[in-house]
Amino acid sequence: MIVCIIYKEGTGSSMCFSDLRIITLGCGRIGSALVKDLVRSMPSVKIVVSDADLKAVERVLRDLEGVGIDAIQLDLSNYREIASIVKDFDLVIGLTPGRLGFQTMRACMEAGVNMVDLSYMPEDPLTLHSDALAKGVTIIPDCGLAPGLSNILVGRAVTLLDRIEDVIILVGGIPQRAILPLGYKVTWCVEDLIEEYVRRARVVKDGKVIEVEALNGLELIDFPGIGKLEAFYTDGVRTLHHSIKGVRNMWEKTLRYPGHAEKIRLLKELGFFDETKVEGSVVSPREITIKVLERKLDLPEVRDIVVMRVIVNGFRRGSAASCMYTLIDRYDEGEGLTAMARTTAYTASIVVQLLSRGKIREKGVIPPEKLGMNEELFNEITGYLRKKGVSIEQGFS
Repeated sequence: MIVCIIYKEGTGSSMCFSDLRIITLGCGRIGSALVKDLVRSMPSVKIVVSDADLKAVERVLRDLEGVGIDAIQLDLSNYREIASIVKDFDLVIGLTPGRLGFQTMRACMEAGVNMVDLSYMPEDPLTLHSDALAKGVTIIPDCGLAPGLSNILVGRAVTLLDRIEDVIILVGGIPQRAILPLGYKVTWCVEDLIEEYVRRARVVKDGKVIEVEALNGLELIDFPGIGKLEAFYTDGVRTLHHSIKGVRNMWEKTLRYPGHAEKIRLLKELGFFDETKVEGSVVSPREITIKVLERKLDLPEVRDIVVMRVIVNGFRRGSAASCMYTLIDRYDEGEGLTAMARTTAYTASIVVQLLSRGKIREKGVIPPEKLGMNEELFNEITGYLRKKGVSIEQGFS
């Protein structure tokens, strides 16, 4: 079957695609790395990138010049337009801001198209499971670094233990050195970065599911070779609440250089993250803050690190046992890729490849921890990351 996608604003031409057809919804910092890796790994794939922002589309085309992709301008907030476009593709990659993630996922499900989604949506994607089953599609949500790779590692640990007591996820993307004023540089969607700081997180403490404020639960953690980092609650457990029951403790904490949380909390308390428009203005403080942080904290000359530790405690054959996975990844000078782009994009890329090759057969909304519970899929995912230089150290005691 051959489909034609008519270029929108500013192109006036059409392109025909055959073989496997993939479209990205959104094409920001992570999207270009993901698309480049897919084209290299699946040379016959036909990929179209899309975004509401024509400048973002043009930037990705420049970044990927010579790679062999095409692009359209697409209103990602327009449900009908998305549903109409995606039905002509075999697979959709969701790269929208979190506020648009659920509706784009629903549009793909109703169009009967498989999807791998990386958006940081506030909604529970598993509420679409029965509808996705009825449509015969596979949707893999939260398929980035964390949530995403963190869930896959937790899923693997669950298969190695007979009973689970604790699931602790510590993860963060930071510059290689603390830099003023926040000890931070932007490596992913700023809109969702702020959402991470304001969204209440569901965690398990002493066997009870509770909600906690983001930035709370502050503690210092020592990472050999990195130093002391502070950790605070963020909304990262997500689908694990459904997949792993009866635990004593389960939470995710974001890692930053010491002092970061206090400064972010000050901005939050002063209203810089408020969504209500200022009287007499057409914009909100949050919208202005997003633009300021994008400009001030882009810092392309500053290299980044991703640090992640996943700890799963429990019992095996009647004795206490523990699995720990540690990942430390750094900016790739040869590819010019941030550690955040590497760890996020390569994880999504291999999942897209596995789904495209029919290795992931289950239908419905399949959270990434389910992939980790399948030994063959786990080995494929971690083996692919290892080939890309993303090394995960495993400890079992």
